Amino acid sequence: MKKFKRIFKYLGYYKAKLATYGVLTILGTVFGVFSLGMLAPFISLIVSDADNGAGDLIKSKAVGQNVSDMLNELMTDHGKIYTLGAVCVLIIILTLLKNLCIYGSNVMSAPIRSSIVRHLRSDLYQKTLILPIGFFTEQKKGDIISRMTNDVAEVDASVVSTLEGLIKDPLTILGYLIAMIIISPLLSIGLFILLPLTAILIGRVSRLLKRQSKEMSEQLSVALSLIDETLSGMRVVKAFLAEKLLGQKFEKVNDRMFTVRNKMARRRDLASPMTEVLGVIVLAAILFFGGLLAIKYKTLSGGDLLSYIAMFAIIINPAKSLSTAFFNMQRGGAALDRIEQLLNTPLVIEDHGKQALDFKNQIEFKNVSFGYGPDNLILKNINLTIPKGKTVALVGSSGAGKSTLADLVPRFHDVTSGELLIDGVNIKDYSLGSLRSHISIVTQEPILFNDSIAGNIALGKTDATDAEIQEAAKIANAYQFIEKKEGGLQSNVGDRGGKLSGGEKQRLTIARAVVKNPPILILDEATSSLDTESERLVQDAINKMMSNRTSLVIAHRLSTIRNADEIIVLQGGEIRERGNHDLLMAIPDGIYQRLVKIQAVK
Repeated sequence: MKKFKRIFKYLGYYKAKLATYGVLTILGTVFGVFSLGMLAPFISLIVSDADNGAGDLIKSKAVGQNVSDMLNELMTDHGKIYTLGAVCVLIIILTLLKNLCIYGSNVMSAPIRSSIVRHLRSDLYQKTLILPIGFFTEQKKGDIISRMTNDVAEVDASVVSTLEGLIKDPLTILGYLIAMIIISPLLSIGLFILLPLTAILIGRVSRLLKRQSKEMSEQLSVALSLIDETLSGMRVVKAFLAEKLLGQKFEKVNDRMFTVRNKMARRRDLASPMTEVLGVIVLAAILFFGGLLAIKYKTLSGGDLLSYIAMFAIIINPAKSLSTAFFNMQRGGAALDRIEQLLNTPLVIEDHGKQALDFKNQIEFKNVSFGYGPDNLILKNINLTIPKGKTVALVGSSGAGKSTLADLVPRFHDVTSGELLIDGVNIKDYSLGSLRSHISIVTQEPILFNDSIAGNIALGKTDATDAEIQEAAKIANAYQFIEKKEGGLQSNVGDRGGKLSGGEKQRLTIARAVVKNPPILILDEATSSLDTESERLVQDAINKMMSNRTSLVIAHRLSTIRNADEIIVLQGGEIRERGNHDLLMAIPDGIYQRLVKIQAVK
C-alpha cells in the first residue's frame, strides 16, 4: 500500500467527512443485517402449523433472543397474522433506514473523490513549474503530458473511484460475516477456509494486470510524444514527404497499444465473472452443509439458514466489487508509479536563499565550470565580469556554450564548480524570486501563450496598468501593428502566437521584457531568424530597451553587437578571445575576425 501513500495523504484532509462516511456505512450495514435477520422469524411464522399464541414459536439466532421474545409476546397477544404484518413493516423500516444511510454516505464520498483528483493534478502542475530547465531537455514532452493527463485519468478511474468501495465493501462484508458467525459458527469456519482460496486466484491475475498497465502507460506517452512532434513540425513533415514514414511509426506504436489494451481488458473483465463463479461454488457448499446442519443435526433452524444464505448472497456483490477494485488498484498503481516518479523528481535548483537582490555593481563569474557530469563539461573555467550598465556579447559557433553561460545567471542551471556572484554575493544566497525579478529574457524563438496581447506583455508583471503596457509596446515597436488589430491589446494571439508573424511575436516578447523593467537583460539571438525589415524594427526596439541596463547578448549576426562594451568569444566551452569589436578585429587570424569575415561585416 506504500504506493498509495499520497492518496491517503489527500484523504487526511477530509477526516471529518470520512468519519461521517464510515459511521453512515456502519449504520447502513447494521440496518441491512437486521432487515435480513428478520427473514428467520418470517419463515418460522410461515412454515409453522402452531396455533396463535403458542409460546416460543420464534427462536432465531439471526435476530437474537430479545427480539425473538418480543415477537413471541406479540404473537401471543395479537396472533400470527398481526405478527407477520409487524415483521413485514419492520423489514420495510430497516431497509429504508439502510438506504438513507447509503445515500448519506454517497453524499459524503463524492466531493472527497473529486478533491483527490484536483489535488493530484494541482501537485503535478505545480511540480512542473519548479522543475529545472535541464529536466525538460532530457524528458519527452509527450511523456510529461501523458503523466499529467492520461495517468491522472487512469488513477481517477481505477483508484479514486474505487476508494468508496474499499471503505464501504469491507465494512459491509465484515458486518454480515459477524452476523453469519453468530447464526452458525460451524458453517462460518468452512466459509473462512474457502474465501482465502478465491483471494489467491484473484491476486495472481491482478499482478499480471499491473505489469500490462505500466506498459500501456509507457506506450501512450510514446504516442503522445510522436503526435506532439508531428504537429509542431508539420511544415517539415510535408516538405520532406515524411507522412508515410511517420504514419508507419505511429501505426507501430498504435498496434502495440491495441495489443496491450486487449490483454488488459481480458484480464480485467475476468475479475467479476471469476468472483461470481467462485461465490456460487461457496454458496453451493453453504447450501449443502447448512442443509446438513438443519436436517440431520438439528443445530440450525430453516429460518436461520435462509437468513444465513441471504446474508452470504448480499456479500457476493461487495466481494465482486472488492475484487474488481483490487484489479483496478493494481492497474491504477502502475499509473500512480509514473505520477510519483514525476512528483518525486529531485529539485536540482534548490531555493534556500534568504537575501533580497538589490543590483548595484556587477555580475562576476569566478572560475565557473558547468556540465552534466565530470566527464561532460560544457563550460570550463570561465572568468568574466559584467559591470552594471554595460553590454557584454557572447560569440561562438553552435555548441560553444553561449546559451548555457547565459542560463547560469537566472539559475536555470547551477554551476558545477566555481562561483557566480552578483555584487560579491553568491547568487545561491539570493532567493530565486528576488534574483529572477531582476532579469528579463528575450529568446531566439519567441514564446507566447494563447492569451490576449496585453496578457502576454504583462506576463512578468501581472499588475501592469494599461498605460504601462502601451508604453512597453511602443518602446518595442509593437504598438503600430497592435493598433491595427480589431481587438487592440485584447486581441488573442492564438496558440503559441500563431496569429502573428515572427517579427510581431518577437516584438511582443521585447515588450514583455520592457514592462517588467529589470536592471539585467539576457538577449538570446533575438534577431537571428527574422527578415531584414523585422530585424530592423526588433533591433531598434532592443537598442532602446538596453539603454541604461546591464545586458548579456548572444548573437549569430555579429553586426548587432559591434557596439558592445565587451565581446566574449567562446570555443569548446572556454573563453578564447575577449575585447571590443576593434580590438578583436586587430587580432591576426583571430576567431572573431574569421567569423566577421564569414558574415561579411563591414
